[in-house]
Amino acid sequence: MNKREFIKVAGLAGIAALVAPGCAGAAEAADGNKTLLALKPPFVLPELPYAVDALEPNIDKMTMEIHHGKHHAGYVTNLNKAVEQGAFAGLSLGDILTKVSAGDTAVRNNAGGHYNHSLFWKLMSAGKSEPSGELKKAIDTAFGSMDELKTKFADAGKGVFGSGWAWVIVKTDGSLAVTSTPNQDNPLMTNLAKDPGTPILGVDVWEHAYYLKYQNKRPDYLTAFWNVVNWTQVNELYTEALKK
Repeated sequence: MNKREFIKVAGLAGIAALVAPGCAGAAEAADGNKTLLALKPPFVLPELPYAVDALEPNIDKMTMEIHHGKHHAGYVTNLNKAVEQGAFAGLSLGDILTKVSAGDTAVRNNAGGHYNHSLFWKLMSAGKSEPSGELKKAIDTAFGSMDELKTKFADAGKGVFGSGWAWVIVKTDGSLAVTSTPNQDNPLMTNLAKDPGTPILGVDVWEHAYYLKYQNKRPDYLTAFWNVVNWTQVNELYTEALKK
């Protein structure tokens, strides 16, 4: 291999490294709910779209390592066991979430845990981004302002007793709303959700998501979360939800 060929190959390798698992490639960043909900068993733990320390100081490295590598991995393992046979065997993640009911405890908890976390990782980023003009307009219409949205979102997160999630959803009429769910439930679980809809933003308020850094100060965690929101992903999810 001559010098020119070496430089060419090295350059291609460098480009490939930029979009390798663990780094936020353009295609990966653009994946929305449609792609996630189409997944079928056996389900796998997705790679983080950034390094485990990329969200410092807002989300610490150790929390990310444990949250992704232990908690989320556990949901994936247990979900695969829960859907090996029976009514949920072979169904896509989206169909599982739509079908699951209160009596399907193992599937409910682990399918919710897998979906919620798979989305959550993509909703955060070390880079800077902004809501689109269309999304800003929808936020102003629904909440009055971005500050009001943040207040309502924080109130929803703080209001979860014990473990759960706070969400911004697109309702069936295309409007935005803030809601919360207990444990690993989410607004796509139409048999369970008090406010069904399509999530475009969500934050995990289980203690394992923040306790190593913020201890019992959940409001501080919820405030810091806005520093790492991946608005590029949220914009994509919003546009996708309006097409449904």
